[in-house]
Amino acid sequence: MSGNVPDSARYELKFVASPLLHRRVEHWIRLHPDGFFSPYPERRVNNVYFDNFDFFAYEENLVGTSARTKVRLRWYGATWTPDGCTLELKRRRNMLGWKISHRTGPMDFVAMSWLEIRGKLRSELPGSAQTWLDANPRPVLINRYQRQYFESRDRKVRMTLDRNQEVYAQTFGRRPNRTRKTNLPVTLIVECKFSTEDRRRGMAAIQGIPLRVGRNSKYVVGVQSLQR
Repeated sequence: MSGNVPDSARYELKFVASPLLHRRVEHWIRLHPDGFFSPYPERRVNNVYFDNFDFFAYEENLVGTSARTKVRLRWYGATWTPDGCTLELKRRRNMLGWKISHRTGPMDFVAMSWLEIRGKLRSELPGSAQTWLDANPRPVLINRYQRQYFESRDRKVRMTLDRNQEVYAQTFGRRPNRTRKTNLPVTLIVECKFSTEDRRRGMAAIQGIPLRVGRNSKYVVGVQSLQR
């Protein structure tokens, strides 16, 4: 694509609702004529969001800058000592999103300090990814949530349902905070993704979903919860 947007970019449409609608939305997806199925079992997603000391990534998202970037470290499962993580540069241009990812080795969020975690990450990452960390040195928050995965029969449209989100502030203290949660609004977040080539196909698939499209950034909501 033009404008420095890669071919891997996908449309990302989000819907935010009360968790009381979870079963209704899941039922709608499972009965959809496009034959949505679950390609993966439900699992817990964990993210460390990094930013600079001026909260530049937060401000970009807050004002809705058309081209914006976030840096996060992701792993899966209930553990705080994952066997491996992925450092992601998550980029967005209007409704299109894409990621640049680098795998890392085991991490221990129980025993290690943030200084040790960042040092280990830098030692395992290529120079370009080290630059991401250097530009976003501050671990701001950790969020965790349960995610369900759905994919259309022709594999052109993907949907995820996220619920039971938790946020842990990381702006104070030298070690990861794993116990003190913020006061976070309880929501259900539905996201639909499809390629630029399948735009018509994707837009047709979400017709009739019992929700409204809306802006939502888990990072922005998480940062705002730190202030409560």
